[in-house]
Amino acid sequence: MKFSYCPICREKLSEKNIGDEGLVKYCISCERPYFDSPSSCVEVLVINEHNQVLLLKQNYISKTHWGVVSGYVNNGETLEEAVVREVLEETGQQVEKIQYVESYYFKPKELIMAGYIAFVKERPFNNSNEVDDLKWYEIGEINKYIARINNMSGIHFDNSMRLLNL
Repeated sequence: MKFSYCPICREKLSEKNIGDEGLVKYCISCERPYFDSPSSCVEVLVINEHNQVLLLKQNYISKTHWGVVSGYVNNGETLEEAVVREVLEETGQQVEKIQYVESYYFKPKELIMAGYIAFVKERPFNNSNEVDDLKWYEIGEINKYIARINNMSGIHFDNSMRLLNL
């Protein structure tokens, strides 16, 4: 979120040097600084009991490459709750265990993404209006399909594999 006006008094924000924060947007009337902040998302690599990875196709993102589950964190929701909800909503899989991998900043959309691995026991897929196709892949096949340009899926896959030593 980028602030231009004070959300309290609606005055146009100026800039003020605030200690070691440097130059920040500031409301002179309310004597309050405002910091721009990225939206929060989760990036989730889903792995089943056969060590297969679930990739999904979302044509509005790419018609040629597959990605991992991702989604925005809802207000009042923890990162872990967002992982469980997004995996269920987009795939129909129920998360049994999650493991944090690392965070990413996706500059094109100003997103802070928390990367996780979700472990599931394979179940039938559900119909999600956000997802055009779903498929389980062997780990060795992933690089032929996974999105790597303007997408964090490939980087998250690589980091997850390093963490799991696979």
